[in-house]
Amino acid sequence: MRTKRRKKMRHQGDRKGIYILPNLFTSASLFGGFYAIIAATQGRYEAAAVSILVSAVLDGLDGRVARFTHTTSHFGVEYDSLSDVIAFGVAPGILVFQWAMKPFGRFGWLAAFLYVVCGALRLARFNVQKATTDSSFFRGLPIPAAACMIASLVLFFDEIGGMPESAPLLIVVMIYILSFLMVSTIGYVSFKKLDLKNQKPFNFLVSLILMLIVVAYEPEIMIFLFMFFYVLSGPVAGIFRLGSRHRRALEEEPKSQVMETVVTIDKERENTGLG
Repeated sequence: MRTKRRKKMRHQGDRKGIYILPNLFTSASLFGGFYAIIAATQGRYEAAAVSILVSAVLDGLDGRVARFTHTTSHFGVEYDSLSDVIAFGVAPGILVFQWAMKPFGRFGWLAAFLYVVCGALRLARFNVQKATTDSSFFRGLPIPAAACMIASLVLFFDEIGGMPESAPLLIVVMIYILSFLMVSTIGYVSFKKLDLKNQKPFNFLVSLILMLIVVAYEPEIMIFLFMFFYVLSGPVAGIFRLGSRHRRALEEEPKSQVMETVVTIDKERENTGLG
């Protein structure tokens, strides 16, 4: 009897430990965001950028850990969203203001604040619509992607030797664009459902290894390019979809006109008694 009770208590303890595990990843992501804020206010912009990128990796792991250990919970979802506001909203906003937008004064910090607000709205909308949307696509740019875009840009300019004189103004424009993309309904591919457990073609593994080698060779540049093209992929794909719909509408219009003509002729035949 005692043995069964001990096994039951041990099992409950294990389950409790597993339940805590995904929230530890979320806490680590939150810590990375908080550290990024401290580093940005001290002028250590590269350290802040790296911290945000690490937070993004941890944020991607907490959900996978929760699903793998079957410990998803409403508490974990809410905690993850609150962590994301700090790590990918407030931290990048402060970083980009301290790094590039401080000379613009009020215009600069208002742009940074707009980024934070749009990121929070994006998260709130995601939580509300999560059960009714396609999990393979995001509606609007995900806030971690926007944060990684800012962080990778900091590392990119550090790698190439500093910002050009015109860069701060372009960065302000970029912040407004990122803010708009987050609250837009533009579709972005989601990698959350990427299945690495099942068998894949051999070429998939080779491509993955080559991609890792390229990133490892010039991480600052390659991460920036990856984030740049990901941010750009949403609007570009949207334009192609609109063009495809327009072409289909043009192709279907003559068919509908022919059908209307046939119906009109049939009616005329019926009226004249020739049918």
